[in-house]
Amino acid sequence: MAAQVEGQAQTDGLPKGLRFVPGYLDRPGQEKLLACIREVVREAPLYTPAMPRTGKKMSVSMTNCGPLGWVTDKERGYRYQAMHPSTGRHWPAMPAELRHIWEELADYPHPPEACLINFYDDMAKMGLHQDRDEEDFDAPVVSLSLGDTCLFRIGGLFRTGGKQRGGKTISFRLASGDAIVLAGASRLAHHGVDKIYPGTSTLLKNGGRINLTLRRVTRPDRALSA
Repeated sequence: MAAQVEGQAQTDGLPKGLRFVPGYLDRPGQEKLLACIREVVREAPLYTPAMPRTGKKMSVSMTNCGPLGWVTDKERGYRYQAMHPSTGRHWPAMPAELRHIWEELADYPHPPEACLINFYDDMAKMGLHQDRDEEDFDAPVVSLSLGDTCLFRIGGLFRTGGKQRGGKTISFRLASGDAIVLAGASRLAHHGVDKIYPGTSTLLKNGGRINLTLRRVTRPDRALSA
């Protein structure tokens, strides 16, 4: 397992449980998946979400597919819901290609219920955060990059025994077709995107980066029909 830390080879120091799969999708695979995502976006347009309490707009735009979608706004905060907040329609079904990726990478016996689709333009970032709005932390988060390379950061503050403790972060580049899996001890690790490297991929005609995160939301005994 190797990562790229600001351009330098890195073979250790990644959080325990994190799996980095560089080049998971080749160019034809990326193009096929991108076509699926474009169909999703036609049915469920990208929108710009707002942060809880402050109402500050995020720098990414987003949408979802699957039985549930992750959303956020000033009034109700972070949550999952079955309908697009702008159109009021149910999220589109999750493409078979995404479910296949989950089956290959997740090492988890139940299907994903949400795929969050984030679009980053050249200036977009994502601050350090945890994916903790799900009920089942035994299920991993599977993340796939399409388009321009980003600088991904993981680590930092974490909670153990009810107390917040400090920890170092590590940054490495994620290129188009790369996958990461947050599982085990890394499942609740803080992570974010420090910057985008414009012009590093020709996959998206107008540039930018798409990040797909596949999540299991409910416990298996409360499964939703897909």
